[in-house]
Amino acid sequence: MLEGIAALVNQDPFLQRKGRFVDCVLMLESGDTRWRLTIHGGKIESIETGRFIMARHDVLMRASAETWERFWLSRPAPGYNDLFALLKKRLLTIEGNVQPFMANLFYFKGVLEMPRRLDAKAEA
Repeated sequence: MLEGIAALVNQDPFLQRKGRFVDCVLMLESGDTRWRLTIHGGKIESIETGRFIMARHDVLMRASAETWERFWLSRPAPGYNDLFALLKKRLLTIEGNVQPFMANLFYFKGVLEMPRRLDAKAEA
């Protein structure tokens, strides 16, 4: 699901401006699947999928596969439309060094909402 977002993120002028100081490794966990996004200067350099053991990351965001699927719908239901809504419902946990995440919140929200664009294109 996330493999197609790198080009969208890297070509989005708003996200590039918001993320110009972001250098981190973001790990997303969905059930047994993990995605490791390496971000440098706001550009996604790589997205790797796998079952990483002892993988280096700065921030880990963990939710069930169903939660991510509902969050990434082109029109998510209330409670699944925002990362903080997921946190409030205790469907999402954020671990590790949350400073880069909080300092660049609009960037990370934009990156993690990008699969919605792919879902909207698939519906059209």
